[in-house]
Amino acid sequence: MNNNKRWSYLIAGTVMLLFLGLIYAWSIFKAPFNEIYTDWTESQLSLTFTISMIFFCLGGFFSGILLKKFPARIVLWFSAALLFIGFFGVSRLNPEQSRSSLMLLYVMYGFFCGGGVGIGYNAVISTVNKWFVDRPGIASGLMLMGFGLGGIILGSAVNTMIKAVGLFTTFLLLAVIVTVILILGSFFMKTPPKVASKNMESSAEEIPSTTTAEMLKSPAFWLFVIWAILLNSAGLLVINSAATIAIAFGAPAVVGLVVSLCNGAGRVIMGSFFDKFGPKPSLFLNVCFTFSAGLFLFLGAVKLGIPFILIGLLIAGIAYGSTPTLGSAFVHRQFGPKYYPVNFSLSNFALIPAAIIGPMISSILIERSGGAYDSTFIMIMLLAIIALVVYLVLNRYLKKS
Repeated sequence: MNNNKRWSYLIAGTVMLLFLGLIYAWSIFKAPFNEIYTDWTESQLSLTFTISMIFFCLGGFFSGILLKKFPARIVLWFSAALLFIGFFGVSRLNPEQSRSSLMLLYVMYGFFCGGGVGIGYNAVISTVNKWFVDRPGIASGLMLMGFGLGGIILGSAVNTMIKAVGLFTTFLLLAVIVTVILILGSFFMKTPPKVASKNMESSAEEIPSTTTAEMLKSPAFWLFVIWAILLNSAGLLVINSAATIAIAFGAPAVVGLVVSLCNGAGRVIMGSFFDKFGPKPSLFLNVCFTFSAGLFLFLGAVKLGIPFILIGLLIAGIAYGSTPTLGSAFVHRQFGPKYYPVNFSLSNFALIPAAIIGPMISSILIERSGGAYDSTFIMIMLLAIIALVVYLVLNRYLKKS
C-alpha cells in the first residue's frame, strides 16, 4: 500500500467536503431570500435548514447501504446528481409565486441538497478512513475540518457572487461548480488493497468488526449517542449565536468568525489526541472542554467581563467541533472498519435531536431571562455534567484498546 498516495486521497476528500460544507452556508442565503420573498417568515426560512439536516442524516444512511454494492466513485456521482438537481432547482424559483417557491425550496434545498450532501459526506469519510485504519482520528479530523469550514471559507465567495450576479444565478453556478468538484474528486476515492502496509497492522477487511445489527444491540453505541446529543446540544446553545453573544457583552462581531475557526481546529486537535490516547481520555477531555466553556462564559457574564466571555466562546468552538470527529473515530475504533459506512451514518442521527434541543432550550432560557445569557451558560455546564455521568457508564462497555 502506498502511504504517500493515501495522503493525496485525504487532501481530495477534504476539498470535496469543503464544498459539501456549503450546506451550512444557509445563513448567507436567508437574507437574499427574505428580500425577494418578503412574506416568508423567519420560521419558514429556518425550516429549510432543518429539513436539509434531516435528509443529510438519511442520505448518510442510504450512502452506507449503497457503498456495500457500488464503488465510492459511483456513489459520489449519485451525490453530484442530487446536488445538481437541488441547486439548479433553486435557481428556477419564481419570485412572483411565493407559496409554490417555498415548497420548491424545501424540496430542492432540503431534500435534494441535504440528501446529496449526506450521501457524499459518508462516501468520502468512509472511503478515505479505509486508508487510515492506523490513524482514523487525524483523517476524520482533517476532513471534518473542511466540512465544518466550508460555509466560512467559501461563504464570502458565495456572498460576492450573490451581489454580482444575483441569488438565482449564484445557485445555477453552484450547481455546476459543486458537480464538477465531486466528479473530479471521485476519481481519488479508491479502496486500499487487502495487502497490509508496513505502517498498518492489517487491512480494513481483516480487523475484527461489529455488524450494524450487533452495534444497535450494544449499550456502548446508545450511550455514545446520548453523550453526543448532550454535548452537541450544549454547543448549539451558543455556537450559532457566537457573534450575537460577543456583541451583547461588548466584544466585536468578528469573534463569531474566530469561534468558527476554533470549531474547525478542534476537529483536527481532537482527532490527533484520539489517535494517540484512545477513546476514553478523548471523550472525557471533550466533556471538560464543554464544562469549561460554560464556566468561563458564566463568570464573564456575572462579573469578570469580556476576556472570560471570549475564552468561553473559543473553548465552546473547540468542544463543538471535536464531537463529530470523535463520533467518526469512535465508531471506527469501537465497532471496526468493515461495516463502518452504515454504522457511522447511524451515529450521525444524534445531530437531529441536538439540532432541535439546543436552539429550543436557548430560545426558552433567553426569553424567560429577559435577554440575559446567565441561565444559558449554566445550562451548558449542566449538560456537560450529565454527559460526564453518561461517559462514566459508557466506560464499562468500551473495548480495551
